[in-house]
Amino acid sequence: MQRLVRAELDLDIEGSLDLILAVAVSSVTPLRAESFTIESDAGALQPDEVGDLVGTRLHRLRVEPGPVRVRYQATVETGAPPLDADGLQTAVFLRPSRYAPSDAVFGHARRQFGGLRGAELLTAVEQYVFDSVTYSPGLSQGTDSALTTLSTGQGVCRDYAHLVIALLRAMDVPARYVACYAPGLVPMDFHAVAEAWLDGAWRVLDATRLANRHGLIRIATGRDAADCAFLSYYGGNLALQRMVVDAVVEGDTGVIAAASDPLMDDRTALVTIG
Repeated sequence: MQRLVRAELDLDIEGSLDLILAVAVSSVTPLRAESFTIESDAGALQPDEVGDLVGTRLHRLRVEPGPVRVRYQATVETGAPPLDADGLQTAVFLRPSRYAPSDAVFGHARRQFGGLRGAELLTAVEQYVFDSVTYSPGLSQGTDSALTTLSTGQGVCRDYAHLVIALLRAMDVPARYVACYAPGLVPMDFHAVAEAWLDGAWRVLDATRLANRHGLIRIATGRDAADCAFLSYYGGNLALQRMVVDAVVEGDTGVIAAASDPLMDDRTALVTIG
């Protein structure tokens, strides 16, 4: 199976600033081809690439005032190796974090899921968040945490992921946040899901049920959205004038549906991002 991903960002920069982008697919993802350009009116800009142990690739550069155009596209193969986890990682992903304050939902999680373990727990948490939260574009704020989502019952993909992560950590399951490309996603955008460590592998959960987990392409991985923002900047101001995100599966009709149709995804199955 082959997947094509694309991201286009048109930025208006006010004042010199430090720009950090997380739009390139993870370094652990098998690539057939990749193109990444950043341009201003003065010409091409060359970022520094910084990677981490779980494959996130950040591209960082200094930009001056004026328009900046970011263009990324890649052809991605299947077969990404399952990501391992050492003792430090599983410890870090058990702790509360900025947007997934598992300590604050501890009592709620224990009452709701007490006695559940393993795959049964993962399925129950995803089902609970799916049933409890309404997908509401434009209503959640960038500062909302899992507590906000739990109390308001509304949010977008990042909010669903944060709530899943917080509830799982409260149940002593290491859980983390993944930003990804998602073929078949409607509305198309950068997507966010949760991963839980179970039986020696990171299992992906998507409580929005708006994407098929078998087609996901990893971009960034971290404690929560604070580690995985597709764009961040420091020292000036920036306006996002235009953004286009796209992800498609190539192949025959059956292959495309199996990896991009959300209704073809068995939510009780244990799936890894590959």
